[in-house]
Amino acid sequence: MTNHWCDIQNSDCIIIVGSNAAENHPVSFKWVTKAREENGATLISIDPRFTRSSATADIYSQMRSGTDIAFFGGMVKWVLDDMEQHLDDPNYYNKTYITEYTNLSFLINPEFKTAAENDGKFSGFIPGSGDPNFGKYDKSTWSLQ
Repeated sequence: MTNHWCDIQNSDCIIIVGSNAAENHPVSFKWVTKAREENGATLISIDPRFTRSSATADIYSQMRSGTDIAFFGGMVKWVLDDMEQHLDDPNYYNKTYITEYTNLSFLINPEFKTAAENDGKFSGFIPGSGDPNFGKYDKSTWSLQ
């Protein structure tokens, strides 16, 4: 658990990743149950195994072992794209929580180019006069907003 157990009761969405809290942490899981009963919280279980926690979840997502980084990268991309589509609705996302309790407000500089976008080179690559594979980097795009 990355937060205090009894604070879980205040959640409206709980994500359990690779854990069977229902059996392995019954004391903490009572707060999950309380959040679901009193707040109508949604429980999401992400695990390669179908566990007791998965059986009680509103949403179960089975992923292959070793694919968690790709899974969460895709999840973050979806959220960022979805936020862009709902910029005009201030109540769609809890912006107070996002700015005060996360680092989402420190977004990558939009001028930054990935290696895939930049012919295999890092953002800011300036080719040298001789061989175009040698040069230097302008690091001005290597920043957060």
